[in-house]
Amino acid sequence: MPQRKEHVALTMGTLPRRASVLVRIHSECLTGDTLFSLRCDCGTQLREALQAIAAEGRGVLLYLRQEGRGIGLDGKIKAYALQEAGLDTVAANQALGYAADERSYAICGPMLKYLGVSNVRLMTNNPQKIAALRSCGLAVTRIPIASVRTSHNGQYLHAKRTKLGHLAPASARATGR
Repeated sequence: MPQRKEHVALTMGTLPRRASVLVRIHSECLTGDTLFSLRCDCGTQLREALQAIAAEGRGVLLYLRQEGRGIGLDGKIKAYALQEAGLDTVAANQALGYAADERSYAICGPMLKYLGVSNVRLMTNNPQKIAALRSCGLAVTRIPIASVRTSHNGQYLHAKRTKLGHLAPASARATGR
């Protein structure tokens, strides 16, 4: 039987019915969000989004339980081993028998509508998130979110852009980490 996952909507402040609300849709990433992995940009994007919502005084974080692009933590750890052998993040998932990205954003529109949000400024570089919200009738303006390139995640960021169609980040500054 498939394991049921509960997604979370964290809100801050009053969410005005007609005004555009700052929103981040973020898929769970234990290694990036809590263990500060340098392999991805998940943790830095989550922290940047939370800081932007706090600075504005209102907004929504939809935290989706879709670890490892939907393949789960076990699959993600196996994919890491393949990445150590030279595969990029997409090729590693596919070598394990998964699609390049197993995530779904279908629940996001109904979650936002439940909160009374119909017009969003979405902090994302992922066109699938934008399309999912628009398909539910929400008005979406994209706010690019920064990706920090390190010596550990360059191949990962390249695969996101070239193989998954992610849009240009707000800045792709490089660090020596």
